[in-house]
Amino acid sequence: MSRKGSNTVKFRAAKKNPAAHLHDMQSRPDHRELRIDKVGVRGLRFPIQVRDKARSVQNTVATIGMFVDLPKEFKGTHMSRFVEALNAHGSVIHVENIMDILRSLQKRLNSATSHLEIEFPYFMSKKIAGDAKKKARWIIWRDSTRRRVAMKLFFVLTVKAHVTTLCPCSKAIAKYGAHNQRGLVTVALRFTKPVWIEDVVAMIESSASSELYALLKRQDEKFVTERAYENPVFVEDLVRNVALKLNAHPRVTWYKVEAENFESIHNHNAYACIEKR
Repeated sequence: MSRKGSNTVKFRAAKKNPAAHLHDMQSRPDHRELRIDKVGVRGLRFPIQVRDKARSVQNTVATIGMFVDLPKEFKGTHMSRFVEALNAHGSVIHVENIMDILRSLQKRLNSATSHLEIEFPYFMSKKIAGDAKKKARWIIWRDSTRRRVAMKLFFVLTVKAHVTTLCPCSKAIAKYGAHNQRGLVTVALRFTKPVWIEDVVAMIESSASSELYALLKRQDEKFVTERAYENPVFVEDLVRNVALKLNAHPRVTWYKVEAENFESIHNHNAYACIEKR
């Protein structure tokens, strides 16, 4: 066969299988022999449906992170397979298919563990006025042996909510009022049975001086301001109040409560944290 004929055959073969001559750099061995705990993609935007206590279901848009472990033998992972695993389960993520996505990640990437982080805005209607936007986050990961003999599934729910706090010290020493500020409370928890996001938000807001609202008329502002003044709390009080409520919840097995006050008379923030070991 002539050189020209040989090249024609190679071209036809490459055309039938375009990936045949593309190097798979990720699967090559790595001389450093260090296992990576989590590798993958972060910042994916994807539609998601969340169960809503009041309306049965809520549609929102999530920011997603997907990760697996990488054995020391391989140089890199295949990033495209993460997106493929997500798209393979439909145009919308449901709580019910999270386990399927984790399994798919392990199978496609030949990994022992798989992680899924889903962060999304969550809207709740309030009695005074306006919708309140909260932020919730699921962190789910699945751990199994290489032979898929033993499997463990871990689910962490994280809820973030803003509140108002009024300083007890300022109220005690000031003649005309007390300084207050907006605070951010972050609660991460594990549970034996699912816990409603709304219930976690209620625990947070009832532990502060007052909750926040998207819209306030004059009479509403008067009510919120006076309620905060009558219920002063330090950042330490805030995390302790939330922790007491979580201790009393029969489904909660572990939690971490963090509160950060964006101080109105200081150029620093106040912070406190309690974790159930």
